[in-house]
Amino acid sequence: MNKTFAVIASIVFAAAFGVTSANAKGCIKGAVVGGVAGHYAGHHGLLGAAAGCAIGHHEAKKHARQQQQTNGSASHSDNQQNK
Repeated sequence: MNKTFAVIASIVFAAAFGVTSANAKGCIKGAVVGGVAGHYAGHHGLLGAAAGCAIGHHEAKKHARQQQQTNGSASHSDNQQNK
């Protein structure tokens, strides 16, 4: 039953969160870390990998947003100095 549940869960996860190269930032690293942590925390590697992927993707988006704001602020202050 556990194998059946794992297969069904992975198919549902893959269908719901179809990972493309543009959306995979942070997911792979998070999935690896989450899978290892989940395995050691009661043999829940698949669940840990799914949660790690979600968290890794969230952190990557947050980092990209901060980078964009930093770059936008720097170019905005350069424009103000050049006037």
